[in-house]
Amino acid sequence: MTDIGNIFKEEKKQGFNPLFSFLSDKKCQRVKETIKIPEIILNWSELYLFEEIAKNVKEGGINVPNKPGVYKVLDEKNETIQIGRSSNVRNRVKQGFVKGKTSHSTRKRMLNKKVNLQNLKIQWAETEWPNSVEEYLHKEFKKNYKRLPKFTKVT
Repeated sequence: MTDIGNIFKEEKKQGFNPLFSFLSDKKCQRVKETIKIPEIILNWSELYLFEEIAKNVKEGGINVPNKPGVYKVLDEKNETIQIGRSSNVRNRVKQGFVKGKTSHSTRKRMLNKKVNLQNLKIQWAETEWPNSVEEYLHKEFKKNYKRLPKFTKVT
């Protein structure tokens, strides 16, 4: 398991806490503080085919959690094409992938790029820290592939 605290490695080298980086040296003394971040263990769901999700989420067959979490979308070659976060994973899956009615939805963007949705797989994990975990997953992906996944939006 990887320690999520590595995200702040660069800030630690520079000797300041990113939470207090807005303080100016001229106006006040720089504040130094050590923050202990607990290890985050992700329990990923099994992989579900996109069509299976679309059918079963509507009927209530697949139990997608109504909790915050992160998700990954994989293509037919099992390559990650999207990493995302949500405050409610079930709503994100329903609105972004199943319904896909908004112009910025993942489903619409993938259809515009002629991606075969039937072969896509979706996987998710619940976490109380979706923003931090998503950022960590992006950094790990970028470290391995020198880019973000194809359909990942960075906000």
